Amino acid sequence: MNILALESSCDETAAAVVRDGRELLSNRIASQADEHRLYGGVVPEIASRRHTEAISLVTREALEQAGMTLADIDAVAVTYAPGLIGALLVGVNFAKGLAQAANLPLIPVHHLRSHIAANYLVYPDLKPPFLCLVVSGGHSHIVRVEDYTRFTVLGRTRDDAAGECFDKAARAMGMPYPGGVHLDKAAQSGDPHAFSLPHPHVEGSPYDFSFSGLKTAVINLLHRAEQRGETVNINDLSASFQHTVCEILCANTMKAAEQTGDTTLVLAGGVSANSGLRAAMEQACAARGMKLYVPPLSLCGDNAAMVGAQGYYEFLAGNTAGPDLNACATLPIE
Repeated sequence: MNILALESSCDETAAAVVRDGRELLSNRIASQADEHRLYGGVVPEIASRRHTEAISLVTREALEQAGMTLADIDAVAVTYAPGLIGALLVGVNFAKGLAQAANLPLIPVHHLRSHIAANYLVYPDLKPPFLCLVVSGGHSHIVRVEDYTRFTVLGRTRDDAAGECFDKAARAMGMPYPGGVHLDKAAQSGDPHAFSLPHPHVEGSPYDFSFSGLKTAVINLLHRAEQRGETVNINDLSASFQHTVCEILCANTMKAAEQTGDTTLVLAGGVSANSGLRAAMEQACAARGMKLYVPPLSLCGDNAAMVGAQGYYEFLAGNTAGPDLNACATLPIE
């Protein structure tokens, strides 16, 4: 089954063709990062306009790269939630028009489910059930994947997501958008034990996260140093901050794994590209005899390939939509 997939939940306009949920035939992305960098973050109105301008082109490129025409496609899948509502609407409306014009089934796909499914494209042996840590700019979830379309959330952030925390801390250190990438690079030259930073936890919810206090601690540290005329070693602060975030993510995930008894752990989402997190999870899993699956860097960020992978399993489960499909800014993964 050949699925044409579309993604426009934030600032990447993407299209891909995926066969049977596991074989990637094409993957095209039009990034807006350079433009949003001028403003220090994503501007929703600009993102929506750029999606409108790029979506036809990336769709055509994805079909050409796969060596196909629309006549070779069996269904259209699209991210419909969660994300920036204006950006999502561009992809949803384009997909609805395309599916209706070509008389193809329309498959609505949840963005976080897609991030998890990115791993299916590179690991043929990966099958549910397993435990997954989904970490991105807007989400930090510990999810038990019961089946391809059944999910149980064991833990989630109560305030800032890990990726958001990375970006805000990086901005406070004077790094350009997207800050998480630059902070990761700086951390590789720093001392992870140079600064003692708080490890916030949520009382009574051992698997939930809280990163707002950690972010504030970094901002206050920088402000105090500035007021005193002191210089902060940014590489050391980056390394200490990254080490602390990764410790928190790993600790809660391993607690959840002990509860569920899962021996397979999957990373997903944009922050799964972070070198510190990948190393920390590899070490934690090795110490417990767990198998770890980590997506390649090319599939960590937003892309349409992951939408096509999850879309296949949504279709098999009978999850299709009609022309009344709407976008949702927020929606639980369950």
